[in-house]
Amino acid sequence: MDARIPHSTYGALFLRFLRFGFLAWGGPVAQIAMIKKDLVEEERWISVERFNRALAVYQVLPGPEAHELCVYFGMLARGRLGAILAGLGFMLPGFVLMFALSGWYVAFGIRSPVFTAVFLGLQSAVVALIVRAVHRIGRHALASRWLWGIAATGFVAGLLGVHFALTLAFAGLAHFFLRTRRLPVAAACGALFLAAAVASVLSLQLEAPVPGTPTPPGPLPSHAALLGCGFKSGMLTFGGAYTAIPFLQHDAVVVGGWITNDRFLDGIALSGVLPAPLIIFSTFVGYLGGGPLGALAITLGVFLPAFGFTLIGHDLFERITRNEKLHGFLDGVMAGVVGLIAATTVGLLRAGISGLPGLGLFAGALLVLYRWDSRAAVPVVILGTGAMGLGLFLR
Repeated sequence: MDARIPHSTYGALFLRFLRFGFLAWGGPVAQIAMIKKDLVEEERWISVERFNRALAVYQVLPGPEAHELCVYFGMLARGRLGAILAGLGFMLPGFVLMFALSGWYVAFGIRSPVFTAVFLGLQSAVVALIVRAVHRIGRHALASRWLWGIAATGFVAGLLGVHFALTLAFAGLAHFFLRTRRLPVAAACGALFLAAAVASVLSLQLEAPVPGTPTPPGPLPSHAALLGCGFKSGMLTFGGAYTAIPFLQHDAVVVGGWITNDRFLDGIALSGVLPAPLIIFSTFVGYLGGGPLGALAITLGVFLPAFGFTLIGHDLFERITRNEKLHGFLDGVMAGVVGLIAATTVGLLRAGISGLPGLGLFAGALLVLYRWDSRAAVPVVILGTGAMGLGLFLR
C-alpha cells in the first residue's frame, strides 16, 4: 500500500466518498477533476503521473470512469471491501436523487414552467464546471509539445465524429513511438490514423447508431430482463456514459417499447444536472419499465462491471501502470482523452447555453469557479444559477 495513503476506518472511507458523491456535479470530467484535486494534488495519495496512467487504463475499459476511479482509490486504501464502500458512497447520492425524481416524474411530469426555468439555469453552471475541469485535467496531462499535438489531433477528431477507439489507439501508439524516438513508425501511425479517420467520417458503419422507429407500447419487462439490459449496457460503455445511450435506447424504446423517445431523453436531461455519473439515467429507464424494483435491477446491472473490473483485475492494472515501457502509450492515451473531452465540451457549450441570459450565467459561474478555490464553490454555483435561472427564464 502506498505510504502516502492515509489509514481510515471503513466508515470514514465510505463517508469520504459519499461526500464526493454529493459534490459530483458536472458529469465525468468535473468529477474526475474533483477526485484528482482532493486525493492527488492536495493529499497526494498517489503521484499525478500514476493517476494519469490509471485514468488512461480505465478510459479504455467499459464503465463510468469517475466511479471506477473511486473504486480504485477505495481499493488502494482498504482493499476490496474499501473499494465496494467507496464505489457505493460515490454513486448513492445520485442514485437516490434520480430514484426520487423518477417517482415524481411518473406522478407529475417535468413540463412545468418552474422546472424548465431552473433547468436552463443549471445547464449554464454544469457547462462552466466542465470547462473548468478540462483545464484542470489538461494542465498536468499535457507535459510536452508532442502531447499537446496529440491532444489537438484528438480534439479535431472528436469534432469530426471520428470513433473514439481510433483516436485513443493512435494517441497511445504515436506517443509510444515518439517517446522511443522511432519517428518513421510514429509517422506511419499518423498516416494510418488519417486514412482511418477519413474513412470513419465518410462511412455510415462507424457512425453512432441512428435511433430506430419505436414499436407500439409493449409489455413491461421483467426485473431479470432489466438486470440483463443494464449489465449489457455497462459492459458496452466504452469511452464514457454517452456510448451506453444507443444500447439502452434500443432495448427500452425500439425493442421493448416500454418508454418513448421523449421520455428517454427526459431521463438523460435529468441525469445531466444531478451529482452523479451520467449513466445514472439508467435508473430512470428502469423505473419507467419496472417501478422501484426495476430501477434497482437496471442500476445494479449497469454498475456491476464498474465494480468488477477493479475488484478482479486491480493487480493486473497496477502492473500495467507501473510498467515503464507502457508509460509512453498511456500518456498518449491520456492526451487523446483530453482532446476528446475538449471536443465534447464544444458541443455542450452549444447545447447548454440559452441565449444571452444563459451566456451571462455561464460566464459568472466560470469566474466564480476560477476565483474561488473552495469545496463549497460547486454547490454554491449550482444552487445560485438554478435560482437565477428561475428569475431569468420563468415565463
